[in-house]
Amino acid sequence: MLAAKGLEGVVVSATNISHVFGEEGRLVYRGYEINQLASKASYEEVSFLLWNGHLPKSDQLEALQATMRERRGLPPAAMAALRALPKDADPMDALRTVVSAAGAALPIGGTPTYDQAITLTALFPTVVAGFHRLRSGREVVAPDSGLGHAANYLYMLTGEKPPDNHVKSLETYLVLLADHGMNASTFTARVIASTESDLASCVVGGIGALKGPLHGGAPALVMDMLDGIGSVSNIKPWIDHALDSHGKLMGFGHRVYRTTDPRAEILREMARQASTPEFFALASGTEQYAIAELNRRKPENRLYTNVEFYSATVLNSVGLPRDLFPSTFAVSRVAGWSAHVLEQLVGNRLIRPQSEYVGPQGLLFVPVDQR
Repeated sequence: MLAAKGLEGVVVSATNISHVFGEEGRLVYRGYEINQLASKASYEEVSFLLWNGHLPKSDQLEALQATMRERRGLPPAAMAALRALPKDADPMDALRTVVSAAGAALPIGGTPTYDQAITLTALFPTVVAGFHRLRSGREVVAPDSGLGHAANYLYMLTGEKPPDNHVKSLETYLVLLADHGMNASTFTARVIASTESDLASCVVGGIGALKGPLHGGAPALVMDMLDGIGSVSNIKPWIDHALDSHGKLMGFGHRVYRTTDPRAEILREMARQASTPEFFALASGTEQYAIAELNRRKPENRLYTNVEFYSATVLNSVGLPRDLFPSTFAVSRVAGWSAHVLEQLVGNRLIRPQSEYVGPQGLLFVPVDQR
């Protein structure tokens, strides 16, 4: 038996929720191409689609929106946990902790349900925005029931009604990142679900996986790179030096896609609309030169822009601090996690893969005083 490193190429589950067609550069949610949804659907519509397998009718969408708006507030125990966190905590640690507290305080134990998925998805922005306000020495902003999911998130961060172009850019980001096949955090959530644990535990596991820099932390590193470059005139020397030194740039290449990530193409336009002309010139110029130089140096291993590159530029342009990028990713992905948890429980079987033992055998125990 040979182990597949990173489970690469191993199919662990059948799913109806989403699929990445890596060779073709396509992402499909429940049969819909992502570019169809990103330009036309709200995050609430896409969440309904992921959970239910079809787009909502008008009355179903209105009911979902109303329920999500009602459930944005944190229970007292979760708010107390939020206020007790140290101001220098990692925002992903804050999100993990408060979601866990909410899971203990709310009636969302037992078998995961669609109703519980709505509740957890509704409160994620409240947790992230509330922590950011408190660590900045400001009071938490209460949710605004007159705003949609994306607009309310921006409002709770700043206390001001966000401009329409910022709302549109963030809404598109949330739609694009809501699910993405059997990625590390989704797999984690499904493994936990297969043990018949509760939904909060599954989602908290997803948060833990997403926190890692190889999964959810890359966009912040893209911003560090753009800061280092600083100006259009410095793109070539900076990238040349980086590639000569360690041969790697953040925001390029993907484990699954063998062509352009369709989400990156859509976010590029969102970044253009939301950014200053100077910042977009820096980002787009960096993209163009980096792709050309990476592929010149390694023509046999062509790389393309991935979603992290323009996720960073979009989130930066709508005013999010870069250390909130991973938790904002979670604000989007919680819909996908919960959809996969619900799907896992249909005909569930405990996920229990084997390992290939490569350690020693036949060792004899030696008492501690003789070692």
